[in-house]
Amino acid sequence: MVEDNAILKLENVKTYFFLPKGLFKTLVVKAVDGVSLEMKRGESLAIVGESGSGKTTLGRTAIRLIEPTEGRIIFDGKDITHMSDEKEMKMFRRSAQIIFQDPFMSLNPYMTIREILEEPLIIHGYNDAEERKEIIVKSLIDVKLQPPEEFLLKYPHMLSGGQRQRVGIARAMVLNPKFIVADEPVSMIDASSRAEILYLFKSLQEKYNLTFMYITHDIATAKYFSDNLAVMYLGKIVEYGSTREVILNPKHPYTSALITAVPDPDPKNRFIYRKVISGEIPSAVNPPQGCRFHTRCPYKFDPCDKSEPSLIQVNLNHMVACHLYNKK
Repeated sequence: MVEDNAILKLENVKTYFFLPKGLFKTLVVKAVDGVSLEMKRGESLAIVGESGSGKTTLGRTAIRLIEPTEGRIIFDGKDITHMSDEKEMKMFRRSAQIIFQDPFMSLNPYMTIREILEEPLIIHGYNDAEERKEIIVKSLIDVKLQPPEEFLLKYPHMLSGGQRQRVGIARAMVLNPKFIVADEPVSMIDASSRAEILYLFKSLQEKYNLTFMYITHDIATAKYFSDNLAVMYLGKIVEYGSTREVILNPKHPYTSALITAVPDPDPKNRFIYRKVISGEIPSAVNPPQGCRFHTRCPYKFDPCDKSEPSLIQVNLNHMVACHLYNKK
C-alpha cells in the first residue's frame, strides 16, 4: 500500500517494444528497464537525460498511455497496472493528464479552441453546455489566455507557439487532475515564452496542489522548476535526489557531463575547458553489459563492464548507481 502522501509509485517498471525482423526474429527495444520511484502529492520531479534515454516512455507508461511489460504502477493507492474496468479507468484518466511536447501536432487543426477544451468534458459526462463553457473560460484564465472570449473561436494555426502550448496546458487542466506529465513542454517554443510557461507551471502547482513529472533534456529548466531530479540513461535511473543536491554535488559521471554541457552566460568563462562526454547513447536493442554508461565513461575500471550497479543511498536526499562511487 502506498503511503497517504504518495500519489504515484513505480515498482521495477519495464516497458519493452517488440519489433519483428524477418520471419523468425524479433528485436526487443528495452526503452524502460527496471525503474522504481515514488512521487509525493504536490511534488515536481524532473526526469532528465539525452534523447533515447527512455524519459518519454517512462512518463507515458506512468499514466498507462503505454502498457508496461513488467512491474507495478500504483496511483493514489490503487494498482492500475492491469486495470481494465472502464469506469475506474475513466476516473483515473480524469486524475492523470499529459502535456505533449509539440503543441502544433497535439492540437486538432480542424477544431476551435473551445471545441478542443470541450471534448474531454463531453467524454467525461459534463452534459450542461453552460457549465462546460464556464469551466473552459476558467481554464483559459488560469493559463493567462485573456480575455478568454478572444480565443474560444480561434483555430490552433491562428495562435503563436507559446499560446498553443497554453491551450495544451488548459486542456490538461480542464478536468481538474491531480497528476500531470509534462513532456518537454518548453522545448518547441522560444526562450522568452519558456520562462513564462515554467512560471505558469509553478503558479498552477501552488494553486491546485498539482504533482508534476517534468520530462526534459535541459538541466537548467529542471533546476528552476523541479523539487527532485532523476537522471535517466538507456532505460535506467542512474542518479536520484533533491534537485539542489544532485546539481551541486553530482555523483554519477553522466550527471556531471550533463551539468557541464549547460551553457555558461558569463563571457569571462568562454575559454574554460569543458570536459564533454564523447560518443552517442547506445542502442536500447542491445544495451552494454554491466554499467550501461561504461562505453562513454572517462572513469571506467574493471567492474564497470561486468556487473550492473544498483542505486545506493548516499544520504537522505541522494541516490546513485555507479561502481566508481561504490568503490569509494
